[in-house]
Formats: sequence, C-alpha cells, structure tokens
Amino acid sequence: MKKILFMIMAVLGWINLTSCNDYLDIVPKGNKIPTTLADFEALLRDEYTIGYIPVTNSLYLLNDKFVGQSSLTSVTLTSANYLWNETADRIVLNNQDEGTYYRSYMAISTCNLLLEHVPVATEATDSERNEVMAYAKVIRAMSYYILANYYADTYVSATAGTKLSVPLITSADINAPHKQVTIQEIYDFMIKDVKEAIEQGLPEQSRTVIHPNLGAAYAFLARVYLQMANYEEALKYADMALEQNDNLYDWISYYDTHKEAITKEDSYPSLPSATGYDYVENYYFRCGEGNPNYATSELNIPVERAESFEEGDARFFSRWKLRTVNQDTYYQGLAKGYFNGAGLTTCEVYLIKAECLARQVTGNDFSAAMDVLNKVRKTRILPEIYQPLQASTLTEAIDLIRRTKDNELIFTIVPFADARRFNAEGTFARALSKTWEGQTYTLTPASHLWIMPFPAGAVQNPGNGTITQNVSK
Repeated sequence: MKKILFMIMAVLGWINLTSCNDYLDIVPKGNKIPTTLADFEALLRDEYTIGYIPVTNSLYLLNDKFVGQSSLTSVTLTSANYLWNETADRIVLNNQDEGTYYRSYMAISTCNLLLEHVPVATEATDSERNEVMAYAKVIRAMSYYILANYYADTYVSATAGTKLSVPLITSADINAPHKQVTIQEIYDFMIKDVKEAIEQGLPEQSRTVIHPNLGAAYAFLARVYLQMANYEEALKYADMALEQNDNLYDWISYYDTHKEAITKEDSYPSLPSATGYDYVENYYFRCGEGNPNYATSELNIPVERAESFEEGDARFFSRWKLRTVNQDTYYQGLAKGYFNGAGLTTCEVYLIKAECLARQVTGNDFSAAMDVLNKVRKTRILPEIYQPLQASTLTEAIDLIRRTKDNELIFTIVPFADARRFNAEGTFARALSKTWEGQTYTLTPASHLWIMPFPAGAVQNPGNGTITQNVSK
C-alpha cells in the first residue's frame, strides 16, 4: 500500500511539469496510477524531481561561488565552509542544507520505482522497457556518485572496504530497509548499474538530452574509474565516450558574437546560456545549482577565483565581468538560461583522457596528453593569445590539465571530487589560502572540511536503517 501511495504522489508531481523547450514537451497524464510504459517514462522528464541536484556547500568550500560580506558576519554552515572554519560544528549547523541529500534520494527513489514496475508496464515491447530501465540505472548511479563524493571520504583502495559511505537504497517502498554501505560497495554498485544499463541496450541516441545516452554511460564510467585511480579503465571508457560524441563548443565565436555587449563600460548584459539543452558537448543534461523549471542566472565568483583562469580565456570573458556593489566586489555572472551543472560533457571526458595519458608516461614525453588538453584549449583561448602548452614532468602536466578542468567544470561536483582525490593521493595535494578582512585563512588537504556532514534531518530520521556521520564536525 505504501508503495502505491508513493506512486500516486509521484504522478501528482506531473502537474508541476513545465516545458523548457522542445526536448521536454509532454502532456501530464493526470491523477492516476501509472500502468503503461509511457506513464512511467514520463517520470524521467520531471526534472525538478529527478534532474536537479545542487552541491552548494562544496562550491562554498572551494570558494567557487561568491558569498557577500553580509552573509559572513555570523557562524553559519555557509560561512563555516566559505571561511574554512575548522572549529565550527557543521553537524549542528547543518539543519537546513538538505538539498543535496534529499534531492539525490528523491531521484534515486524515482529510479527505484521505475526499475520495480517497468518490467510489467503495459503498451510496450521488451526492448522499450529495457531502454527505460537503462536510463533509470544510469541516473541512479550518477545520483549515488554525488552522495558518495559529498558525504563520505574519497575513494582510496586501501580503505574503501572499511570506511562507510552513504545509505544504499534500492527499493521505492517508503519503509524499505537500507544499509549504510562501505565506499567500495557504493562504487561497485555504481559500476554494476551502469554496465547493466549498457547491456540492456542503452541507446546511442536517447529520447531527449535529459535521458542519458550510451555516450553518457561511457563518460560516467570514465569519471568513476578516474576517481578510483584506475587510469587504464578510465582511459578506455573516455575513448569509448568520445567515439559517441567528440564535439567541442566554439567559445571564441560566442565571445566574438557578444563582445560588444560584454566589453561595454558599466554594462552587465544578460547573455544566452551556451551550456543548456542544445550544448554540443552534452552527453546528458542535468541541472545543478540552477532550477530546471525556469531560466536562471549564472552564479557570481570571487575575485580571487577569477584569477585562476587562463589568460585569454574566451569562456571566462563570456560568462563573468568584474563588478562592485556596495561593499562587495566580485565577478558577476552574465549568462541566463539553463546550465548543465550535474550532467556529462565531452570537455570533461577529454580532460579525463588527458590525465590518464599523462599518468601512462614513463619518461618525459607528455605530448599525447598535452595534445588532448590543447584541443580543448584551442576552442577556448583567444587566437591572439593561444599557444600550445607543453609539459616535461607529470606534475606540470597534472597542474595544466587540472587548471583547465577546474575552470571548465566550475559549479559541478567534479572539481570538489578531484581535489579530494588529489589530496588523498598526496603527490598533487594542495592547500588553499586566502586573505579576508586582513586575516589569512587556510584549507589544508587533510582538513575534515572536505567531507560534508549528513543533514540533521537524515540522521535523526533515518527511516528503516541507521546513518553514521562520516565526519567529526
């Protein structure tokens, strides 16, 4: 009965569906129990339920998202992360930031419901049912990736089998029992889900861009294996993804088109987002910090963060512009529209490939890795500035690749997950440092702040299971 009740609640959510563009045009079925494959498949199109997962506090910790001075005068979860306050008890403070947790599990629950009921859905062939189940498995795995790399320690092979990760829930039943599994178990589960999706016939051309296609599955496996330091498998799947789609967006042309409006003094134009549903780099579109139900504005970034972009970066010029408002100076986001902040793109896969190639080098010939990196840069760096990058050591290669990747994937989970991965590896660990109001702040690679605490509501009301915090405060 409770499972049926959940299904009714899910269908009621259709009433709130809005069409962002031609990709998303569907007609709500009304208030009924879903029975046909079309009924169930429509749940995948409710982006607010299944395709919207913010990772806000990871952006604050990296200082990727600007926070004004008025929001830093008291100790809150935001200020604790933004100012790297290691004395603050974030477990106590985390009684409101529940979006990452509950939206991830909302998506997972919808996927679980589909995987339980689609096998007997009517008005469909077996191959059509398998296709919808394959979509659900990839989306479920991607949701667990965000949870595992937000609320638990990063993957390290020596400890992954003993350290706890997040609750693994595979049933849509409200009272289904669950277990907080180890990091190794959650990674094994993600890989299994995606490989099963591929075997089930995940299509090369998905129904819409908000349905993950075969290239998305390969790209996600490349991301997961990179996080596990399995560079051979990461490279294999990166190549397979690029065989599906290897397009790169021409940011130089975008900048040239809007240059007059961008460079006009005291002007902060509202430019069309290039990274929306029709972005040529998309394997799979999933909203991150924005809201999928209506167009949103690009996030602002701190001045210090802007300094890390490469000289002549047309993508940077096209998206942010320096501004001072009252006591705050920051780079204001110029774009408005839809942003692929939690999906998968070709640019990420190129940069995964570049890192894997660099790690394969036994001597000092990093040309193959740099060729891949430079292919990306050539579509970003203004031609009068562009020069191909070279590296003679692995450290140089990693630093150059990481700079581009951090900037390309800003506002996504990837820079945060990468930083944790590099910190755990040790060789390429970085301490972050800044000065605010005359005081120097430092975030060390070993800081407990790199793990976000579960929200209070989840720990106090864990359902039919238990949840243990993975961080001390």
